[in-house]
Amino acid sequence: MEIKEMESIIEGILFTMGDSVKPEKIANALSVEKDEVISCLDNMMKRYEEDNRGIRLMKLDDSYQMCTSPEIYEYLIKIAKQPKRYVLTEVLLETLSIIAYKQPVTKSEIDKIRGVSCGHAVNKLVEFNLVEEVGRLDAPGRPMLFGTTEDFLRSFGVSSIEELPQLNQVQIEEFKLQAEAEAKQVAVDI
Repeated sequence: MEIKEMESIIEGILFTMGDSVKPEKIANALSVEKDEVISCLDNMMKRYEEDNRGIRLMKLDDSYQMCTSPEIYEYLIKIAKQPKRYVLTEVLLETLSIIAYKQPVTKSEIDKIRGVSCGHAVNKLVEFNLVEEVGRLDAPGRPMLFGTTEDFLRSFGVSSIEELPQLNQVQIEEFKLQAEAEAKQVAVDI
């Protein structure tokens, strides 16, 4: 195996693994001697440093790991400190509203209210850290209960769930009529 090809493979392995990897494992994967891999790793370490690359190879005890150059840290911090921007689609907002007002609530309860499966929406809201598991329902299968997080409160500018706007009875009736009209329209379309 040529040196360039070996370096390319080693670089890909270290990048993908993220953690440190022992040269023996790399040697086994490449079907070469451990000493060849160590020599290749040492050359790569020198070249990355000489070329002032944004990544480095570190030797940690008897393993090697790809990491960021210390000179890059200040730029990483600037990127990491940028606020995350999430796009809340209509489906996500509907699901979030149900969770906020009905919490703690199970996925099946949300499905029943929305009339469609909400698994993906709930998972996205958990990923965005707006919703979290707050317990388990004491029922067969012990379904998860979901509620809102502190990030939800921060994002919507309220200090507690009690500060969420309350719907008056007229609005509730209007929503019911609107939902019934939509349901009839769907039945006609089918």
